Amino acid sequence: MLFPTTIVGSYPQPDWLIDREKLAGRFPPRVRAKELWRVAEPHLQQAMEDATLLAIRAQEDAGLDIITDGEIRRESYSNRIATALEGIDIDNPGVGLDRSGHPNPVPRIVGKIQRARPIELEDLLFLKAHTQRKVKITVPGPFTMLQQAQNDFYATEEEAAMDYAVALNAEILELFANGADVVQVDEPYMQARPEKARQYGIQALNRALQGVTGTTAVHICFGYAAVIHARPEGYNFLPEFAQCSCSQVSIETAQSGLDCAVLKTLGDKQIMVGCLDLSDMAIESPVVVASRIKRALAFIKPEQVILAPDCGMKYLPREVAQGKLQAMVEGAKILRAEYGS
Repeated sequence: MLFPTTIVGSYPQPDWLIDREKLAGRFPPRVRAKELWRVAEPHLQQAMEDATLLAIRAQEDAGLDIITDGEIRRESYSNRIATALEGIDIDNPGVGLDRSGHPNPVPRIVGKIQRARPIELEDLLFLKAHTQRKVKITVPGPFTMLQQAQNDFYATEEEAAMDYAVALNAEILELFANGADVVQVDEPYMQARPEKARQYGIQALNRALQGVTGTTAVHICFGYAAVIHARPEGYNFLPEFAQCSCSQVSIETAQSGLDCAVLKTLGDKQIMVGCLDLSDMAIESPVVVASRIKRALAFIKPEQVILAPDCGMKYLPREVAQGKLQAMVEGAKILRAEYGS
């Protein structure tokens, strides 16, 4: 099918589950932030599962083709895995600069980074048990996890990034072995710190994908619209993904008005085209969605395109998120009618 639809990863968490005002009033957590949850620990797992079911049904109701768990159980896209690895002192965090330049508590590396156990496997199995559609699960990338950590152990950043990659590779292989249709690796810090990314970012990412035969996506973005309001004219790091072994690249185009000519540099990879502006609470019309996708179609083939929002949907009011997703699905129908299904 041409023009399949999905979300980047997150969907709005219910107000009864997490303090959304606190979540929106701070930088995304890099260490654990248990104080955000409104439900007490004895009942939190059950509440997370109930909320995940709501997110799955909402995506199905909107008509999405590829479903995620909405990242409902997470305080941020990255801290669930980043704080579950061995070699991290989670009780005595370090400090790192966020991509906005502000200090933020971060995981502190005090030993060799290793994965001791599955981290997102139960999330995947729950998702697969509650939808018949294709499923995607997201993980933070090795470069981004290192940039969000304080290194008090490794002699070089390259060495640390490769151990993150080895740990992540084990997680990704297990996710595919248990039925994931797509695994997406989030690497926003390659855009934020392109010089370091050019030194060792793609090497680490390819190590994380080593031996993987399933469909893999890499997401790179300008930062959440709810947190970082200004958008550059283009990506600092994007053509480099032509050297990545991933199947898909996920980008933002809606808020930035990205010049999509850069997509020609990515060869025949599928492109997850962000076509919903999450800085605007107005719900786009399907025609607007289709027009944003057509800007990409000037440079890539219809079979390369996947429709998605720009990233950070978790910060939207649920009714706005749902309306935007429905508009995106209708926009995909317009495109299928025009370009052939």
